[in-house]
Amino acid sequence: MRCIHTCKPGRLRTTPRITIDDDEAIARSLDGDLDAYAVLVARYTAPAHRAAFLLGAGDEVDDVVQEAFVKAFRHLSRFRTGEPFAPWLLRIVVNETKNLSRSRRRRAGLAVRLLTTEPGDVHLAGDGPTDQVLAGERRSELLAAIGALPDKERQAVICRYFLELTEAETAQVLQWPRGSVKSRTFRALGRLRGLLTVAPGEEATGG
Repeated sequence: MRCIHTCKPGRLRTTPRITIDDDEAIARSLDGDLDAYAVLVARYTAPAHRAAFLLGAGDEVDDVVQEAFVKAFRHLSRFRTGEPFAPWLLRIVVNETKNLSRSRRRRAGLAVRLLTTEPGDVHLAGDGPTDQVLAGERRSELLAAIGALPDKERQAVICRYFLELTEAETAQVLQWPRGSVKSRTFRALGRLRGLLTVAPGEEATGG
């Protein structure tokens, strides 16, 4: 089996040429099929980038995602067949982001970075509901408010509303009891109502 580090050191460069579902892609990847693994990389790069960025990877988001995919490939034999791949991968992304913070010898100050970033400098992939919420003049306000949340509440909100994971998937990604996901999300939404200035005629919804 050839190494997945190809062409350029530190970058995973594979080109998906087949269209298959996750289960088949994983099975083929376990047999050393890099094209099959490239399908998974292409399919889940955007949410992995989004998770790493929002959890504080900053300018090193590409490195975090790259390392997460490499580790996922190396440990693919530990993946439980039949379970969704995204939460399993995102748990690795979360751990890699935490490792990055520890290697910097400081906690990534997400709130500080977001407050000093112009709205136009923040790029989030995709055009779904989350991106529409973050569009325009309220982007900076919302991101700053989320950055000001306590760490675990911020992680819960990011998983539930930015990554659009279910409570069960969030529990799997963050390795928390499902009840903790629910209570921390509830508390986070309460704090956000206090931090955000709701414009007249607008009403926050719980989703």
